[in-house]
Amino acid sequence: MINIVLFGKPGAGKGTQAEFLKEKYSLTHLSTGDIFRFNIKNETELGLLAKTFMDKGDLVPDSVTIQMLQSEVEKNSHSRGFLFDGFPRTIAQAEALDVFLTSNNEAITATIALEADDEILVKRLLERGKTSGRPDDQDEEKIRNRYQEYNEKTAPLMSYYDAQGKFFTINGIGTIEEITERLSTIIDKL
Repeated sequence: MINIVLFGKPGAGKGTQAEFLKEKYSLTHLSTGDIFRFNIKNETELGLLAKTFMDKGDLVPDSVTIQMLQSEVEKNSHSRGFLFDGFPRTIAQAEALDVFLTSNNEAITATIALEADDEILVKRLLERGKTSGRPDDQDEEKIRNRYQEYNEKTAPLMSYYDAQGKFFTINGIGTIEEITERLSTIIDKL
């Protein structure tokens, strides 16, 4: 089983790349954003709680995120592997994910970060916000707040996974095909 974590700031292309990778490697794509939107749309208790944080441009607390994700992993227990998109975002989430996967005799295989300049990403998100309807993609201040949260809480994960020999980075700027090829080169060596 292959379990991959895709890292990158909002707008880095994690969701786009996950679509290609899930097909190529027969993985189940678990996007916390999609999971949140599903729960919010269906007005679940966890979804309504998550929405209060997302509307302010804040990260959703670990306890809420972990409960949603565990439910999705359990629903897809037959999977050949998982592609985690947007999770974990903190050391506490990574540790909780490790404990959860270990309890199922699994582990993270690799983490791959899509690296890109903030200014390029801000422009991408503002463009996406014109069609997505997401309030957190339409306000530059909220976008920059999400990047600050990412730098403070998510960046330490790089050291966490690097210490385990599971951390890789790629250039996240280029055509979709070029970026997919860069990701595949790493995954094929695992």
